[in-house]
Amino acid sequence: MNRTIQPAGALRGEIMIPGDKSISHRSVMFGALSEGITEASHFLMSADCLSTISCFEKMGIRVDVDRQSDTVTVHGLGLHSLKEPDELLYTGNSGTTTRLISGILAGQSFDSVLSGDESLCSRPMNRVIRPLTQMGASIVSEQGNGCCPLHISGRNLHGIDYISPVASAQVKSCILLAGLYAQGETSVTESALSRNHTELMLSGFGAQVKSEKTAGGWKASILPEPKLTGQKISVPGDISSAAYFIAAALIVPGSEVLIRNVGINPTRAGILEVAKAMGGDIKLQNVTSQGGETAADLLVRSSSLHGTVIEGELIPTLIDELPVCAVMAAYAEGRTVIKDAAELKVKESDRISAMTAALSAMGCDITATEDGMIIEGGRPLHGASVDSCKDHRIAMSMAVAALPADTETQIGDADCVDISYPEFYSDLFSLMH
Repeated sequence: MNRTIQPAGALRGEIMIPGDKSISHRSVMFGALSEGITEASHFLMSADCLSTISCFEKMGIRVDVDRQSDTVTVHGLGLHSLKEPDELLYTGNSGTTTRLISGILAGQSFDSVLSGDESLCSRPMNRVIRPLTQMGASIVSEQGNGCCPLHISGRNLHGIDYISPVASAQVKSCILLAGLYAQGETSVTESALSRNHTELMLSGFGAQVKSEKTAGGWKASILPEPKLTGQKISVPGDISSAAYFIAAALIVPGSEVLIRNVGINPTRAGILEVAKAMGGDIKLQNVTSQGGETAADLLVRSSSLHGTVIEGELIPTLIDELPVCAVMAAYAEGRTVIKDAAELKVKESDRISAMTAALSAMGCDITATEDGMIIEGGRPLHGASVDSCKDHRIAMSMAVAALPADTETQIGDADCVDISYPEFYSDLFSLMH
């Protein structure tokens, strides 16, 4: 479905964004491996998270979903309670589901097959196949291309000390979850600290997890066979979803938007650092903390932005927000350089080429590079027909880009936002006056 976005006047009001996708996924996974009930409130009822629920239901875990209250209740039966599924485990478009559950399945006593949609089946899985194989797992890419479908035969695993070539929370989490079933300690070292929800949440469930800065980078380690206990989890708002409203409020003149209860875990909050570096006016209010996760209300006012450089250790903290950072850069005065972000090429789409094509169509001076983009910002943008590449983050970013443009913009396959934020358009339109 295509969607037309009209130029907007000032955005004003307040919104409560949906629950954090990363935490929602993990609440189901960890709850399924725990003893007793795990209740996750403000759970993200998106296609990706529902894929995770479906997979664990196929392995014998009862999950109650209350859409009225956005609450999910997982009836956990312990670390070794999963049953062999009678059918393929379909993960839809969710790379998080696929990569994390691979680590869990590698240590089971049964065989399973993982697969997803066309986009998911083009995403690289060798990054988890390699370390899991080193741990003793048997994983075969059925097409022989390092992608799904994956046939996983459960095995007895042993711990490893893995040096990850990419700073990726999905890779790190996959290995740590396999480490729950391994003999001996398992560790993952990455050059920069990626999202640490797995470490924080597993520790809260009762696992022995350690994270430390070493000479080689950031090292996370876990001991096997913990007794995990069900938890009550209040899922904070997803900063990746908040990023679109942060950007919109900054670039649309006269705007003032209050975004309530946003998770600001430092391993996720790079968008706030970038906005500040560009001169954005963002104030944190009502800061709270639960289970190691910090949240706050964000008051965002329109600002005169200027270019910046986005690189290095900042990249893992905002990898999903880089497309909308490119939008902010298009409306900022001067040059913005995004680099060290080759990971963008292997997301739901090649986000470097997708954003370059879409913003170019609107008149932006943007150049794709091997590991990012160079954007000469500050020139007015005009409406255009742009392709989302069926990528939710491209669709939402271009909806934001359309707001200050001089004519309407049409976004192709705009309903792909359902993957992470089904209410995105209605929430955006509610702020337009």
